[in-house]
Amino acid sequence: MQSTFDMFIETEVPEGEMIVSRTDFSGKITYVNDTFAEISGYKPEELIGKPHNVIRHPDMPKSAFKELWETLDRGEVWKGYVKNLRKDGGYYWVFARISAVIKDGKAVEYKSVREPVSREKKIEMQRVYDKMRSEEEGRTRVVLYIDNEKLEAAKALEG
Repeated sequence: MQSTFDMFIETEVPEGEMIVSRTDFSGKITYVNDTFAEISGYKPEELIGKPHNVIRHPDMPKSAFKELWETLDRGEVWKGYVKNLRKDGGYYWVFARISAVIKDGKAVEYKSVREPVSREKKIEMQRVYDKMRSEEEGRTRVVLYIDNEKLEAAKALEG
């Protein structure tokens, strides 16, 4: 059984590294660079063909992605901070730039280039996203401490 506390383990995106992916217009991944695979905890072949939201962290408010798609639909570049979910349940923060890939004057897919985020910006954006989720979705992130005996009893009921 995977510990639910794995969600608190952050993977840092190294300075100077760029995470790159491409998707079709429905959001299915068509390309990932090695850095994306390594940081997300997936193998490239596990990501290709999957919806990009396989890495969507539950802390991200839905309205952030609504704005992203609306911006792309207008033919503009979307820029923003994103908390992503790793395969192992951990997370990582990025600053993303997403735009259409143009070939012969026509948009053919989307490209996302992501880079590291400072600690201060991560804290700021976590607070912003927590507030947005609370106001928009009626959901609040909570950390709960319980007695070990109660935890063991709950695990026994699961197993």
